[in-house]
Amino acid sequence: MPGTKGCRIGWPEDVGITAMEVYFPSQYVDQTELEQFDGISAGKYTIGLGQEKMGFCSDREDVHSLALTVVKNLMLHYDVKPTEIGRIEVGTETIIDKSKSVKTVLMQLFQDSGNTDVEGIDTTNACYGGTNALFNSVNWVESSSWDGRYALVVCSDIAVYATGPARCTGGAGAVAMLIGPDAAVVLDRGVRSSHMEHSYDFYKPNLDSEYPVVDGKLSIQCYLGALDKCYQRFKAKASATFLEGSTFTLADADGFCFHSPYCKLVQKSVARLLFNDFLAQPDKPEYDHLQAFREIKLEDSYFNKDVEKAFMTASQKLFEQKTRPALLLANQVGNMYTPSVYANLCSYITGHTAATLTGKRAVLFSFGSGLASSMYSVKFSSNISPDSPLAKLTASLSDLPQRLESRQKVDPSVFSEALKLREETHHLAPYTPVGDTAVLFPGTFYLTSIDDKYRREYAIANGGSQLATTSTEPAMKKLASDTPITNGDPRPVNA
Repeated sequence: MPGTKGCRIGWPEDVGITAMEVYFPSQYVDQTELEQFDGISAGKYTIGLGQEKMGFCSDREDVHSLALTVVKNLMLHYDVKPTEIGRIEVGTETIIDKSKSVKTVLMQLFQDSGNTDVEGIDTTNACYGGTNALFNSVNWVESSSWDGRYALVVCSDIAVYATGPARCTGGAGAVAMLIGPDAAVVLDRGVRSSHMEHSYDFYKPNLDSEYPVVDGKLSIQCYLGALDKCYQRFKAKASATFLEGSTFTLADADGFCFHSPYCKLVQKSVARLLFNDFLAQPDKPEYDHLQAFREIKLEDSYFNKDVEKAFMTASQKLFEQKTRPALLLANQVGNMYTPSVYANLCSYITGHTAATLTGKRAVLFSFGSGLASSMYSVKFSSNISPDSPLAKLTASLSDLPQRLESRQKVDPSVFSEALKLREETHHLAPYTPVGDTAVLFPGTFYLTSIDDKYRREYAIANGGSQLATTSTEPAMKKLASDTPITNGDPRPVNA
């Protein structure tokens, strides 16, 4: 456990993410095949949007099961006991119940340990809820309320769209993050910048449907406008803190992770940041070839193709070096909503060792329609000893490419039927799911039934006892013991 219980003077040091776990569905559809199935021009999804594969869930998985799976896996792989958790906050926009939080469902994993002294509930605003949960958890650790235990942030969502041009931008997944001092990924203090405003660019007013109402053009404008404002404020705060008066530019960070509705928008976002840097210091020699754009205002350029083309070309090398490595999961799974930017952080870490990450700084941009957005930076720990949090984190995430390759590809017609089934049975009670559980990853929680009072029951794929919302014998009894279990997950505990 981090720290020592009781009163303390000052902040705990190096607060941030000390462990991360990511979960994505075991099935995917190929975007090239989906282009053919949808009868649209070749390359629209793959080249135009930058997407290669899209993960999806059958009726056997919901936001509860995704969250249960990712939390269980994190606690097992990092050997975290339920009694070591003092706060859990969930970020999600996939609402199952208008009153009961996803966090309360997760408390089943803690029941046998006797630990019910756990603060936090759900936080919701489109794709931004996970970031708000992270900020709240970091604030808790740095506050007088902290009792020395970890906080746990859980981001879990299923992104699905009605038949049409937006369906290819779906996805699903969950990310869990353990928050405490002496972390592997330390949040920089004093540089958080935010932009909030009222907008109907993407929202879900129909509670009988999983599908959102989307104004695509407005949503892009909102995303880029929020990015501009957050970056300008972040630049000013970075200059006043860790840069000690120097002007922050793209050169001052080693990586950039963005919320990723689709990968091409992320590439355009890197170009957008370079455009901001250019307008702030247009007379720098490296911008000589861009002088034709120095009088253009940011707010007039959201859909200016000349600006977009020029700065995408100028930022290509920066994108390849600092952002493309963070798009592995976004490209292969799709939009995860609240987990999106944190899945990208996991992707950035993948392929690195503690030695190649130590001391590096990454900037994260989180956006949720409606709208809420923030930008902040993190620095990777200087402690790279074999048992350090950074060494354990890089080792645990090193197998992401192999896990992605182990998924099952399905025909677009199977994907279409799965979404049709979800649409027809959404919020249906009583209901018994019919999806094939044999295709799930070992150790995955899945939905077994919904009774006439909308109570959901879950089991664990390929072994494990049933976990019900009303059960007095949770499936995760061994989490409370000193004996690690894997429930069939092929990765070793404490990887």
